[in-house]
Amino acid sequence: MQPSDSSSGEAALGRSEGHSGSLKRSLVWVGVGLSVAGLGAAVAFALARTVLGARRPSDDPTSQRIQQLIDEANTLLKTLDEQRGN
Repeated sequence: MQPSDSSSGEAALGRSEGHSGSLKRSLVWVGVGLSVAGLGAAVAFALARTVLGARRPSDDPTSQRIQQLIDEANTLLKTLDEQRGN
């Protein structure tokens, strides 16, 4: 083996490690980018939910009456289920 052969082998090894290192760096940056994007999406979702929740109209008499009817129906269904069970 000649000295020039070993140096060319080391150079090839160095290029391979350099390629692997740049791939690893790229993958790390892709991971960081996805993490930031995920965090941004979570913040946007939380803000949208807060804004939409704040924009709900105040309870009007019709909505209150509908809720009362739903509650009464649920109570009647529960009573009916209890009577069927006995």
